[in-house]
Amino acid sequence: MTFHWFLPTSGDGHQVGAATVSAGAARHVRAATVEYLSEVGRAAEQAGFAAALTPVGSGCPDPWIVCAAVARHTERIGLLVAVRAGFALPTLIAQQAEAFQAVSGGRLALNIVTGGDPAEQRAYGDFLDHDARYARTDEFVDVLRRSWAGAPFDFTGAHYRVAGGGLAAPLADPPPVYFGGASPAAEAVAARRADVYLMWGEPPAAIGTRVTRIRRLAAEQGRTLRTGIRLHVIARPTATEAWAEADRLLTGMSPERIAAAQARFARMDSVGQARMTALHGGSADGLTVAPNLWAGIGLVREGAGTALVGSYAEVAARIDEYAALGVDEFVLSGWPHREEARRVGEEVLPRVSQPRAFPAAGGGSGRAGGSTR
Repeated sequence: MTFHWFLPTSGDGHQVGAATVSAGAARHVRAATVEYLSEVGRAAEQAGFAAALTPVGSGCPDPWIVCAAVARHTERIGLLVAVRAGFALPTLIAQQAEAFQAVSGGRLALNIVTGGDPAEQRAYGDFLDHDARYARTDEFVDVLRRSWAGAPFDFTGAHYRVAGGGLAAPLADPPPVYFGGASPAAEAVAARRADVYLMWGEPPAAIGTRVTRIRRLAAEQGRTLRTGIRLHVIARPTATEAWAEADRLLTGMSPERIAAAQARFARMDSVGQARMTALHGGSADGLTVAPNLWAGIGLVREGAGTALVGSYAEVAARIDEYAALGVDEFVLSGWPHREEARRVGEEVLPRVSQPRAFPAAGGGSGRAGGSTR
């Protein structure tokens, strides 16, 4: 198993905050400065996490710039940089990846994000509908990989056209491509293009079904891929303490914030977001949706909306359960991210029963997923 952490580039604190937007978010008491994010990165690095994921969206700074800065203040941890497909040409992204690998010592991984909020997409200038965005993402990753191959190539698609493209020389260490999405259109792209398919935290039975399906779709393309899950963690020495912390976080979510967040989620065309919302229905009642799986985070936070809650041993057991279903990688987080990186790394991860990967000395931890092409 491989474990990653999260860089809260929109700010951090002791309350649940939004990841990619600023409107309606909790007031962060810790600004997302390079100094603070580097502290989070170093804490995760010392705790044994392989990489740190960054979000991308209108309420957080550009991940490329932030992660390049954090890379200068860390030694081994990989940077899992989120890239919004379609907002920059894949040939340019190929160059940016080449430069990042050079300055970071090969610590880059890419999380390709298609986008699921039509209003946010239009604010950026993107007016494609849901399935068209995924069709563009498919071409985007195809062109990106061709560019890394180095040899001049031509490409003609519905969304991109390239003549004589490609890096001057093949990229020696192309970063692994992480990709998520719950719709049929998204799964088709993942099966063809991804190295690691990411899912938001759902009950184990649902995750098991999705793992089986995506691996079958990949096999039909003559490929294999790894799977990953995105979860928050509320772990304490005892279950009573952990659930008390979950209650504290819930108390910090005002009815106004919940209503505003749920109104935004309702306008989205993201199937994954709809699945997160369906777990709680916008209500603070009945938030425990599986043993130790709490859907309260999703009342105010977009995207990944569930947390593993329990004693250190209980949370480790739930991680083992997901691993037994075929989940290879875990992207975890908790508030505040600096302290929780240490807690989860020191108290939870040593209790998982299966072997886990550790960051390699001298860089390269962003390659933890590996390429399966």
